[in-house]
Amino acid sequence: MASAPTQAGVIPYRFVKGRPRVLLITSRTSKRWIIPKGHIEPDLTARASARMEAFEEAGVRGRIGKAAVGTYKHIVRPGTKQVAVFLMQVEEQLDDYPEADERRRRWMSVKDARKRVLERGLKRLFKNVSFPRSV
Repeated sequence: MASAPTQAGVIPYRFVKGRPRVLLITSRTSKRWIIPKGHIEPDLTARASARMEAFEEAGVRGRIGKAAVGTYKHIVRPGTKQVAVFLMQVEEQLDDYPEADERRRRWMSVKDARKRVLERGLKRLFKNVSFPRSV
């Protein structure tokens, strides 16, 4: 049985010339490409926590799906975190946001994002998720 998610993340996306583009950010320490994610706050739902992480880590706001599109395992010392992942159709991208000086962000094709992330479960999500015109 899979453990309940302890973190929530978001795949920010938008359509450019009819094709979905996703936004990845760099981690603060290793600088590898990841999605915005973090611990589910005790007073928030997983969805609300994912929305907050999108703003704090990537500086984006938008419409977020009502349900997670999947989960993946994020391996950290000393264990593993289960991350619930939501889709966010980006409506606003800010230049000034809490972690702007700590991370890079880049819009890319879904195929490129799948190549750049390291977690197998996240790669699988990028391969299997369809990006709706409206969440």
